[in-house]
Amino acid sequence: MAIAERTAQTVWEGNLPEGAGTVNGGSGALKDLAVTWAARTEAPGGKTSPEELAAAAHSSCYSMALSLMLGKAKTPPEKLTVTAEVTLDEVDGAPTIVSSELTVVGRVPGIEEAAFIKTAEEAAAFCPISRLFAGAQITVDASLEK
Repeated sequence: MAIAERTAQTVWEGNLPEGAGTVNGGSGALKDLAVTWAARTEAPGGKTSPEELAAAAHSSCYSMALSLMLGKAKTPPEKLTVTAEVTLDEVDGAPTIVSSELTVVGRVPGIEEAAFIKTAEEAAAFCPISRLFAGAQITVDASLEK
């Protein structure tokens, strides 16, 4: 039995350059998000893109994985701020997500920076969204809050 199953739906109208779509999530949390090709490849203009949604999925999933691993090490975080930068590039003539760069700053009492960095790197491999991006380069830049 699956741990979880979630849905999202996009309704796209028109051709790629001039068309537009609307994304809705099955939970209701994502509602009427506008997507366009221009929002993907030029200025977002208040619209989202699959890459932004992938970055949101990766940053949230990774923060949960890191929180779990820190808790198991008896150093639960007070706060983790995770940013994911997903890069879309052309590979062999096809648009491809080539990387997701994770930057994490943590407030974690009782942990040394080296141990935090090691755990942060291990969490990237544990995160299900990282595994979804298996063909892309996943990097982690981790530091404790100053």
